[in-house]
Amino acid sequence: MEIEERKKGFTLIELLVSITIIGIIFSIVIDYVTNARGRGNDTKVKAQLSRARSTAELYFSNNNSSYNGSAGNIFGPCNTPNSMFTDITSSMATYATQANYPTGATLTCYSTASAYAISALLPGAGGTNSWCVDSLGNSKARDTAINGTAC
Repeated sequence: MEIEERKKGFTLIELLVSITIIGIIFSIVIDYVTNARGRGNDTKVKAQLSRARSTAELYFSNNNSSYNGSAGNIFGPCNTPNSMFTDITSSMATYATQANYPTGATLTCYSTASAYAISALLPGAGGTNSWCVDSLGNSKARDTAINGTAC
């Protein structure tokens, strides 16, 4: 009496198909996680700038209805000493400090006595778009850098 041997295991084709399917699923998951991280960074930038807008109003009311510190008008750098953007009392310095933003979210600040604008690049958008807030109440995306006190 002969006993029929049963083959056990997978064929090479079955293994290749399984590995291919796993690879495709893995690449989809990695892409999703990467995009989610970028969107999260963009959301952090928008939230920080929203808080900066309300803090700037506090600075304005505590500074004789002026957005200027003793540094005068600011055009570009947020870390100018004695400006609204470096004021510790109102906590404005917290929202205008580059280190408090995700990598790639470069800040730009403008202020005069009567107006201000702050923008930051959105790192999740590849650094091509920025988010801007200003003294007029605007809070919006821009595809170009700000060059004045309005978004």
